[in-house]
Amino acid sequence: MQWAGKMAFEASAAKHTIRIDVGEEKGGEDSGFRPKMLSLASLGGCSGMDVISILKKMKVEPREFLIELEGELTEDLPQIYNNIHLKYIFKGDSLPEDKLKKAITLSQEKYCGVTAMLKHASNITWEIINQS
Repeated sequence: MQWAGKMAFEASAAKHTIRIDVGEEKGGEDSGFRPKMLSLASLGGCSGMDVISILKKMKVEPREFLIELEGELTEDLPQIYNNIHLKYIFKGDSLPEDKLKKAITLSQEKYCGVTAMLKHASNITWEIINQS
C-alpha cells in the first residue's frame, strides 16, 4: 500500500495496481474504489471465477454472465455489511437452471474463500436470473 495523497492509496501486487479512495465529502478525490466496495468486488470476482470454471467443466457456456452485488451497511460504527445479496445474471441459449444452481452453490458453499471470510460477519444471499 502506497499513500497517493489526500485519502488515496494504491495497492500493488505482482504487476497490478488498484486505487482506493473516498469521495470529496470525506477528504478524498473520488479517484478509486471505496474500501468496502472493493470487498464486494472481490466477492463477485471470486465467486464468478468459480462459477465459470465449474460451468465449463459441465460443458455449459453462457453468452454473457454478470453479477450484481448489493450490500447493506450497519448504522453503528464500524460500519460493516450485515447483508450482502448477489444476483447471478446469465444470458445464453437453453442454459440449464439445475447446472447454474449447482455451480453457484458449489462456489458459495465450498470454493469461494471470500465468501468463507465474509459470511462470518454478513448474511450472504443469492439468486439466479436466467435470461435464456
